[in-house]
Amino acid sequence: MKKAIKTSAVLLSIIAMILLAVSISSASSLPDKFWVIEGDKLVITRDIPISVSLKNVGDDPGAKAVSTVGNSYTVDLKVLGLFPVKEARVEVVKENMAIPCGTTFGIKMYTEGVVIVGTSAIDTETGTQNPSKDAGIKEGDVIIKINGRDVSANEDVAGIFEASGGAEQLVEIKRKNETKTVKLVPAKSKIDGKYKGGLWVRDSSAGIGTMTFYEPQSGVFAGLGHGICDVDTGEIMPLMSGEIVPVSITGILRGENGAPGEIKGYFKQEISIGQLKINNETGVFGIASSPPVKGDAMPIAMKQQVKTGKAQIITTLADNKTSLYDIDIEKVNYNENNPTRNMVIKITDADLKKQTGGIIQGMSGSPIIQNGRIVGAVTHVFINDSERGYAIFAENMLKSAVEVPLKKAG
Repeated sequence: MKKAIKTSAVLLSIIAMILLAVSISSASSLPDKFWVIEGDKLVITRDIPISVSLKNVGDDPGAKAVSTVGNSYTVDLKVLGLFPVKEARVEVVKENMAIPCGTTFGIKMYTEGVVIVGTSAIDTETGTQNPSKDAGIKEGDVIIKINGRDVSANEDVAGIFEASGGAEQLVEIKRKNETKTVKLVPAKSKIDGKYKGGLWVRDSSAGIGTMTFYEPQSGVFAGLGHGICDVDTGEIMPLMSGEIVPVSITGILRGENGAPGEIKGYFKQEISIGQLKINNETGVFGIASSPPVKGDAMPIAMKQQVKTGKAQIITTLADNKTSLYDIDIEKVNYNENNPTRNMVIKITDADLKKQTGGIIQGMSGSPIIQNGRIVGAVTHVFINDSERGYAIFAENMLKSAVEVPLKKAG
């Protein structure tokens, strides 16, 4: 009898330790803030259930404080209702409706300032000099102004340095979220006799992506599910202006493990079908001149409404028609440190695998539909497993979409 009691005590201790470890792990993986649709309760589905209890608003889940748009409240999150995980803040929001798209579009954007993609030494009559490096300018910096003058094109920068006569130039740069001014002294090249700063810069970008959703009341669209980054620096390009144009798909480069595929196409015409307003880590956002697709609007899911299991994506392939294809959502991740890698998805549709081999470049932004809601968008493919990849929560894209200035394109 004593031995049985002792064994039971050991087992209970082990279980308690496991649940404590789960609590600690959950604390780091669960966000500090949730959005909840008006009238809904916060429900968190995990392998081990997370209970939600209200604080400071009584025990009635229908209380006005938790059901009125604009209100917020605090909840306690616990594993199995016993082991505390953390407190979280809940904000009550209206249900947002949008039309899922899956249409391919062309992106043309121009940067705010010019992006530094590299520096180089200059051969002068007195030896090698690197003015940009000496000034402390680094790859990934963005030049906003020189001597107080706005610059937005490669030619602006080159022209100012060439006309400097070698005099010191005040260069205003943006690095991450910090802006500062550095002093650069252009060097005279012995090759062509021109003064140069030793900079390689980029002022524009173009590509093909997929539109995720369109909000018919405002004309706002969301696409890509990740930002447009400079190919050399990997930094998100600062948007000054941009537009979207129609695309004609000419073919599919099928993906394989270790070799990502690609949607091939061209810009059909120079006529703009919308204006870009935001380029950030969750995608590109703007105002469309007209609805990109016909269809009914669907609710945009909050992250806690996304479940593992069957879902579908909408995307456009070589026939230039949008179609639904089956996928599995294998994992849901609330970690806010990776806002574009919230889900692991797997392509299960035999037809899509036959055509593309899985997820390919150009499919980024393809909306994911589950239980009648837009739950997210495709973002990345796993290099060594072309049938699997990452996806972003639609909620994360919505938070950027609502920041778009509401002024119709055209």
